[in-house]
Amino acid sequence: MTQLINHYATHQASVRPDDIAIVSGNQKLTYAELEDQSNRLANLIIRAGCEQGDRICLFMDKMPAAIVAMHGIMKADCVYVPIDITSPPPRVQRIVESCRPRLVLIDQAGSKLLHAVLQQLPETQQPMIGSMELASANEVGSQCVLVANDLQDVSATAPVCKNSPSDPAHILFTSGSTGIPKGVVLSHQNVTHFVDWGREYFGIGSDDKVSGHPPLHFDLSTFDIYGSISAGAELHMVPAMANLLPNLLVKFIRESELTQWFSVPSALTMLARSDSVAANDFPSLRRLLWCGEVLPTPTLIHWMNRLPHVQFTNLYGPTETTIASSYYTVPACPEDVQQQIPIGQPCEGEQLFVLDDQLRVVEQGEQGDLYISGEGLSLEYWEDPVKSKAVFLKPSEKLALPQKIYKTGDLAYQGKDGLFNFLGRNDSQIKSRGYRIELGEIETAMNAIGMLKDCAVVGVSTGGFEGTAICCAFVPGGQGEVTPQTIRSNAAKLLPSYMLPARWLTFDNLPKTGNGKTDRKKLRELFDSEVTI
Repeated sequence: MTQLINHYATHQASVRPDDIAIVSGNQKLTYAELEDQSNRLANLIIRAGCEQGDRICLFMDKMPAAIVAMHGIMKADCVYVPIDITSPPPRVQRIVESCRPRLVLIDQAGSKLLHAVLQQLPETQQPMIGSMELASANEVGSQCVLVANDLQDVSATAPVCKNSPSDPAHILFTSGSTGIPKGVVLSHQNVTHFVDWGREYFGIGSDDKVSGHPPLHFDLSTFDIYGSISAGAELHMVPAMANLLPNLLVKFIRESELTQWFSVPSALTMLARSDSVAANDFPSLRRLLWCGEVLPTPTLIHWMNRLPHVQFTNLYGPTETTIASSYYTVPACPEDVQQQIPIGQPCEGEQLFVLDDQLRVVEQGEQGDLYISGEGLSLEYWEDPVKSKAVFLKPSEKLALPQKIYKTGDLAYQGKDGLFNFLGRNDSQIKSRGYRIELGEIETAMNAIGMLKDCAVVGVSTGGFEGTAICCAFVPGGQGEVTPQTIRSNAAKLLPSYMLPARWLTFDNLPKTGNGKTDRKKLRELFDSEVTI
């Protein structure tokens, strides 16, 4: 059994050294090269003075050098912190101030952002800098302790690891409700447990070609990277430009001959709405996985009709529980566009619970708050005991369950078939005109009417009798003129009048977060300044 995440690459380098591990455009990296370069980097990191548990931030684009860096950091017994290099400097500054990195590794894409962040940090908080691209320390500055050319001057023998499986491997910073990012601390065993299960369940082998679609700071990428490497497969990194243009993304999937695709639903919705995927397209594709949001059932039907040879699986799980905690492989194409797709059953080693406000298990079919326990449960939020205590609940007299559990903030129910069903965020349940309403139900109906390329429904407080106004942001599609009036008229066939949106905004593309999810916070801000139609 794998003990540390970095052992995957070491094993593959010993059994298939010349096989391709990473593909990014014209760049290819073999398993032997990944092992050699990451060993050398680990020795450089140790030589620079980094010690076990030190944080090392990655200001790097999604390229082979970043995967080398992640492995080198872990081999040096340190903790890597991938940074979203598209984020504004003030947000990144808060992350850097929080995790206090001993070292920052950069490439050309991340150097400008780092420069802006360092200007705002006091002298006592300035980290050392290492460049994975530049040939000379003079090109970085006085804080530079290593550059790419230094790799050839150190030993290629891996240092002896002190880390145990329970030690942290990386910290992923997610959005915080207060505006301060939360650092989710994930251990080696958190990741290897899911990766080992996922590789076996999906049957990933050395002949697979796996997509690398999400950015490195998004937890879905963890399965792309280590699921692929653990199997000796090829990881094909999706270029950023392809995410913006459906024809380029489709071309990438075809020409890479991918066997597995894993992404958030918005990418699948974009391709479906653009009608870019032909019948029986992607003949090499075996598996299509999604996670992070609800995939509209009409979109799933579109894909399943086009690709009858592909296995479709819905994965569910917050970052705090490591990639995913439950799964549902769709047995047949849904016949009804309003059919709900379950989040399914727990992955091996995980447990899901639907509890009431007294932390008691509710009856099957009854709605409640969704909690998760098991091998994937994060260690904690980085240096934030207050937030950790609020959602990572330890066994107590009040808690009848015997193990530590995580409060997801999601609503769910367990059907009589034993499968779990997601109902939306508990903060997406609003009260409007005296009615309690699930915004997810409205969104499902909007997707079902066939007039929209994309949509999102949010609630905005009015302060009046209405309570919370129901607001719909949409991207027009279908035939004929699409207006709020025509949408409302068609949606009225599926929803009661009190659930019909009162405010509307039209977009060419809905705003997205850095992880590719619909930016609902941004939408609420936009609606908050609008006048009710």
